[in-house]
Amino acid sequence: MKIRSLKYIFNQGLVGVWRNKTMGLASIASVSATLTVLGLIIILVLNINNMAELAQVQFETIQVFLEDELPLKSISEIGERIDNIDGVKSTMYESKEAALEIMKDRWGDQAHLLEYLETNPLPNSYIIYLDSIEQAHEVVYELEEIHGISDIMYYKEIIDNLIRIASFITNVGLILIVTLIIISIFIIVNTIKITLNARKQEITIMKDIGATNWFIRWPLIIEGTILGLIGALIAVAVVHYGYQQFYNMILTRFTVMFSAYMITVPEMFGRIFVMFAIIGSGVGALGSILSLRRYLRV
Repeated sequence: MKIRSLKYIFNQGLVGVWRNKTMGLASIASVSATLTVLGLIIILVLNINNMAELAQVQFETIQVFLEDELPLKSISEIGERIDNIDGVKSTMYESKEAALEIMKDRWGDQAHLLEYLETNPLPNSYIIYLDSIEQAHEVVYELEEIHGISDIMYYKEIIDNLIRIASFITNVGLILIVTLIIISIFIIVNTIKITLNARKQEITIMKDIGATNWFIRWPLIIEGTILGLIGALIAVAVVHYGYQQFYNMILTRFTVMFSAYMITVPEMFGRIFVMFAIIGSGVGALGSILSLRRYLRV
C-alpha cells in the first residue's frame, strides 16, 4: 500500500471520528464506563491473587518432628530421604536446643520461665521448603512412610482454602472480564453501524468506482480503534486515580503490613495501561470489522 493511500486512510479515520462526534462521544463514554468496571474487577482479582500468593509462601513449609533418642546417623539418613522426595526444594535441620532458643526469643520478657525446665521437652525437627504449595499433600504422604518421624505439622486446611479461593477468584474474574469485553465489542459494533447507515450511499459509490473492500474498511477500522483507545485512556485515568486514593487510604488508616500484600500503584498502573490500551484498540478494531461485513455486500 502506498504512503499516499496510508495517509488518506488515516486522515479519513480521523475525519470519521470528528464527523460523527456525537455518536463518537457516546461510544467513548460507553467504552470507558465498561472498561472502568472491568478495571475494578481486574484490580480485585489481581490483588486477591497477589495476597493469596504471598500468603501461600508463608505456608509453603512442612515441619517434621523426630522421635527422641534417635542417633545422629539416623537423623542424617532421614534428612537425605526427605531431600530426595519430589516437590522438596530444600530442608533445614533444627535441633531441640535451637528450637528452645527460638521459643525463648518468642516469649520475650517471659523467657526466664523456661530456665526452670529440668529437661528440654522440644524434639529435633526438619523444616521442609516446598517447590509449590500444591505439592504439599504428596510430600506429606511420602513423609508418613519414613520411620523415625513422630509428627508432621503443616497447614492443611489453610493450604486447601488458599488454593480454593485463588482458583475461584481467578475463574470468576475471567468470566466477568470476557463478558465485559463482549459488551464493549457490542457497543462499538452498534456505534459503527449507526455511522455506516449514514454513509451507505457513500460506500456504494466507492465500490462502484472500483474501491476495494479493504480500502473502504481501513478508515472505519481506524475510527473504531481511535474510539476504543480514547475510551480506554479515560478508563485508565479513572481507575488509576481511584486505586491511588484507595491504596493511600489503606496505607494511612490501616497497617503498613496489610498494604504490603497489595500491588503498588505504579505496578498496577503499568498493568492496567498496557491491558486497557490493547483491549480498547482491539475491541474498537474488531467491532468495526464485524459491523462492516454486511455493508460491504452491496
